[in-house]
Amino acid sequence: MNKEIKSLIEAADKAIKEERFDDLMNFYTDDAVLVVKPGLEVQGKSAIKEAFIKIAAYFKNSVVPTQGKMFMIEAGDTVLVLSQTLLDADNKEISEYSMERRATYVYKNVNGKWLCCIDNSYGTTLLD
Repeated sequence: MNKEIKSLIEAADKAIKEERFDDLMNFYTDDAVLVVKPGLEVQGKSAIKEAFIKIAAYFKNSVVPTQGKMFMIEAGDTVLVLSQTLLDADNKEISEYSMERRATYVYKNVNGKWLCCIDNSYGTTLLD
């Protein structure tokens, strides 16, 4: 497992929890894609930041993401991360979205720095 990427994911989760969305954008490539929900994807840092602001509002500014089990497949400058993503929030009982997910993330090494280029917390459930 790439410990640097694991650490980056933990730091990004902390930025989400603390709603430091400008800092959060430092974890993404300029052309990154975020799956906001099934059927809705956004691309680029400004769109991703806007999406995270809306996600925080949906969860009444109480969302706390954490990662459980993680598995990584690395090929050169690219890493596929499979992760058990757990969300907690004050209003989790009324959320129409799963609070336990099997996420897929793709990281690329850009100029010596690992950055997320695909952020899909829904993982393969997009196939359902």
